[in-house]
Amino acid sequence: MSFDTLTYDVADQAATITLNRPDRLNTIVPPMPDELESAVHQATLDSEVKVIVLRGAGRAFCAGFDFGGGFHHWDAGITTGGEWDPGKDFAWATSPHGPVPKFMSLWRAPKPVVAQVHGWCVGGGSDLALCADIVIASEDAQIGTPYSRMWGAYLTGMWIYRLGLTRAKEHALTGKPLSGAEAAAVGLINAAVPFEELEGEVARRAAELAAIPSSQLAAMKLIVNQTYDNMGLASTQLLGPILDGLMRNTADAKRFIDRAASDGVGAAVHDRDQPFGDYSAGGPAQKPDPGNVIR
Repeated sequence: MSFDTLTYDVADQAATITLNRPDRLNTIVPPMPDELESAVHQATLDSEVKVIVLRGAGRAFCAGFDFGGGFHHWDAGITTGGEWDPGKDFAWATSPHGPVPKFMSLWRAPKPVVAQVHGWCVGGGSDLALCADIVIASEDAQIGTPYSRMWGAYLTGMWIYRLGLTRAKEHALTGKPLSGAEAAAVGLINAAVPFEELEGEVARRAAELAAIPSSQLAAMKLIVNQTYDNMGLASTQLLGPILDGLMRNTADAKRFIDRAASDGVGAAVHDRDQPFGDYSAGGPAQKPDPGNVIR
């Protein structure tokens, strides 16, 4: 199977899915969510694969949804006659065809998924990474949800389920990012290592998992997932995309996207982040380079 937005390789009992839009920091556009689901399905059916690794090409894991050009990549699912259609958006976002069910293919796969995170892992990119079972990041990665401030809402809810109440409230209300080291310290992700050790650490973890029978891995993943499903994960994921659609179409959000259209995405996100001094407003010392696409 060939893909346009990612690559798929198998070696040493691991299927590696690499988001492959490096010139746009692997931002999410169609058909990336569909291709992700297809790649996960392919790995699930392959008896030679025991572990799935998800990573990003270039200098970032994923900088979220690409809203360059006014988010028109998604018009077929959310607009009618060029205008936002809330009923259509609701039907699309909450159906099996919306991005969240595609991201959750990582959660539903009976095989363990290890996310290898470096650079920017923000917005929808963080929602995606946190659907994995084990998340390993470089210490200087930046993980956050800038859409908490403007033009969005939690989609998968994984930030909420992986953090305790105190931390979840703080990051939901401020959108402040965490470095990989900080994310590991608060339990959002499993571990952080120096960038030069990241690939080796993920390979070591994948090999460790591959030493366990597939049936055992599937059983243990299922029982943990079922616990969180019973806590209301599906309800959270129903509400998240609905609120995300509403937050993309408030008066403030429309001014934000108009600013992006007239002056560039970089100007709009700089205005959003300047009071906090992070993401695209972090200055030359901010790592990694945020570019102009952070959602």
